[in-house]
Amino acid sequence: MGSTAGLISYEGGGGYVVAKHGTHAIAETLRLELFDQPIRVIEIAPGMVKTPEFAVKRFRGDADKAAAVYAGVAEPLTETDVADAVVWSVTRPAHMNVDLMVLRPRAQAAQYKVHRVF
Repeated sequence: MGSTAGLISYEGGGGYVVAKHGTHAIAETLRLELFDQPIRVIEIAPGMVKTPEFAVKRFRGDADKAAAVYAGVAEPLTETDVADAVVWSVTRPAHMNVDLMVLRPRAQAAQYKVHRVF
């Protein structure tokens, strides 16, 4: 499981960004190394996903800071959206590989550009 943070860096995300860049690099490398094997390497890279725990952990238990991440965003992605993408990817025909699937809510154009309505 990747993240859009593995494709585009952003301020304040140092540790997470480097981990997700590593995930992206591993997926690319494994695709090259296993090209002649019947193995699919799929990377799913979600953007803004509102879950009950992730943002709270990110802000060390500060629920107000966590809520601010999603403030004004009408429909952030949910864990169900991501799970649905995983199921879709792994249920494609065996000859088909989904190399990289980027998921974002419609309101998110990039890490730094999110439409908010207050």
